Amino acid sequence: MPTMDADGNPKPELVKLSMDRSETIKPEKVQSCKEPASIPQPLVSFADFDRVLHAGQARFTGGLSPAAIYLAFQDWAIHLTNAPGRRLDLACLGLRQWASMASAIWGHDLMQNNAPAENDPRFESAAWAALPFNILKQQALMGEKWWKAATVGLRGVDPANERIVQFAVRQFLDIFSPSNMPFLNPQVIAETQQTNGQNVIRGLSNMLDDIWALRSGKSDGSAGQQVGIDLAATPGSVVFRNELMELIQYRATTEKVHSIPILIVPAWIMKYYILDLSQTNSLIRYLVDQGFSVFCISWRNPDAGFEKIGLDDYRTKGMMAALDVVQTITGAKRVHACGYCLGGTLLSIGAAAMADRSDGRLAGITLLAAQVDFSEAGELQLFVTEAQIALLEDIMWARGTLDGGQMAGAFQMLHSNDLVWSRAIRRYFLGTQEHPNDLMSWNADATRMPSRMHSEYLRSLFLHNDLAEGRYRVDGHAISVKDIAAPMFVVGTETDHVAPWRSVYKIHLLNDGDITFALTSGGHNAGIVSEPGHPRRHFRTAA
Repeated sequence: MPTMDADGNPKPELVKLSMDRSETIKPEKVQSCKEPASIPQPLVSFADFDRVLHAGQARFTGGLSPAAIYLAFQDWAIHLTNAPGRRLDLACLGLRQWASMASAIWGHDLMQNNAPAENDPRFESAAWAALPFNILKQQALMGEKWWKAATVGLRGVDPANERIVQFAVRQFLDIFSPSNMPFLNPQVIAETQQTNGQNVIRGLSNMLDDIWALRSGKSDGSAGQQVGIDLAATPGSVVFRNELMELIQYRATTEKVHSIPILIVPAWIMKYYILDLSQTNSLIRYLVDQGFSVFCISWRNPDAGFEKIGLDDYRTKGMMAALDVVQTITGAKRVHACGYCLGGTLLSIGAAAMADRSDGRLAGITLLAAQVDFSEAGELQLFVTEAQIALLEDIMWARGTLDGGQMAGAFQMLHSNDLVWSRAIRRYFLGTQEHPNDLMSWNADATRMPSRMHSEYLRSLFLHNDLAEGRYRVDGHAISVKDIAAPMFVVGTETDHVAPWRSVYKIHLLNDGDITFALTSGGHNAGIVSEPGHPRRHFRTAA
């Protein structure tokens, strides 16, 4: 029996521990004093209902997160409400604009009042200089100027929220721009008068064709151009295939062949033949004509069965697997590697991981419009917030992939005047028929992306910038771009809105090695694929 104290309560027993034996305590006998041994799970989980709801909402918001838009406008509105001085400045700006408009109407030159930006094609036609269209033009330009002053540079507003507000306001203003309204656009009015309305009939036919193409899942952008004949015409052969990619070999067309082959790693958000567009516009053809043996990865267009494929799978089963095959076929000890866009980012990750293991098989690295530091990732940052990524994950959960058309739509809305509204006016109201070139045909050949990979890519690279800041891990080890010893040739383009050249240039801040940087004219695609000697193109270099 236990020993009793003076109050009749049992005394705690002292147990003498033996030093010459030990007892193993089974884990199931140990319980935490803070948490129950087992947490009861609900019989039914309604989390999937939320995902279905969010995916449905995205159909009506163009893939934009309503929460992100609401929070952004709330942030902007609260700070503007608490800035009476800024509101007075905006009021004064509005009064000056209307006074200037009134003065111009009463006899002064309206064209000197407000001029569109140099890269704004909406009002290039001389018809916009005549009344009443010049007044409509000036009202539109003044409104855009006022709203830019109202949404840019407001102290205290989070930069991510500022970008979202600017984007939403720009889309709203574009809808009501006189250039995008057929009954206010002088070019459409003149064309209708000259053709007795035939342009409207042709435009309706174009619209029906586009609707049919959309419903059938076939884009008309590649009309008249076939892959393997007009596009991707350089002779090559598939020398390796796994569940994620095919490796294509292009043999040199010269008698003498360089001893070091080239491996091209394209982005999987684009078809590989971006670098083999046509007979006269092909980097691959140019390289084989220079005596190089070229290998190019062609990524598989994933379906719902690829939902578990992650970013590291693209490294191991893509880049590294291809590198092994190239060496096996050619017998080369070292390989030149070239990465384009996201393929360049993957190549940087792979090269850093190889450097961490003292793997020196890369003789040189070429990065084409590829980012390693994502702190200034351009206009795509608009779609990279926690709320926006969560919505994308819910969209991808329903399908297992992100549809290529959705990605294309996001890119188009970033430059809606050029890629959406101007095209709609030309095609549906002027009744013009488009004649796609090789780049337009390639752009219409959209691809999908696995849900897990896309989520990891957005979170670890875009949102958290792990690669540039030394937190990105491969096989449990943090890798660093600074460890890459191979010389690098890095190309950025002046008007790139996907990988801005200043962001691409930041490779200089992350690696002290041999880096040559080239800045070319053009955008993300046209600036890269322009062949040597292309008219109206230029480039600058810095070592």
